[in-house]
Amino acid sequence: MIATLRGEITQIEENALIIEVGGVGLRIHVPTTLREQMNVGESIFLYTHFIVREDAMSLYGFETQADRDLYALLLSVNRVGPKLALAILSSLSLDTIKRAVFNEEFDLLNRVPGVGKKTAQRIVLSLQDKLKPLNALEEVAAMSDTDGEVLAALTALGYSVVEAQTAIQSIPKDAPKEVEERLRLALGYFQ
Repeated sequence: MIATLRGEITQIEENALIIEVGGVGLRIHVPTTLREQMNVGESIFLYTHFIVREDAMSLYGFETQADRDLYALLLSVNRVGPKLALAILSSLSLDTIKRAVFNEEFDLLNRVPGVGKKTAQRIVLSLQDKLKPLNALEEVAAMSDTDGEVLAALTALGYSVVEAQTAIQSIPKDAPKEVEERLRLALGYFQ
């Protein structure tokens, strides 16, 4: 029903943005990573997913169409509801979710609060046939061994999965492929 919207952010809540569109304030639930980047008064464009239930109507917003499409795919998984699907997209990047699905890395999904072992397995098995591998994804899969170890090391040091992913993405493309060196560069991001 509502596929996209453009408006001004009038309020930032704990798990949503209030966006004024045509004089009406809409509560849009967005991933944490997007919400933390926004400021009141900014204009924003979102791809949306509208959910109607017996007791509520909810609007979920995403920065890209790919994020919205993945959200819809996550909702198709048995026992994954709107809030859990949003938590997954708040904790893991699109590429990380795809890597976890294609490489059957259940532990990556298992790190998301609310995703247990069985749910992680259900997500991987359900999405393997629905997600299409992309050329960029092949690059992500190729770096998964080394950067997967860096991600594990950073989370073991107490950084969140999102912080660890951001640090890994900040590593220069021409950086050495050794785990120790990449970990050193990733840790440099936090200084």
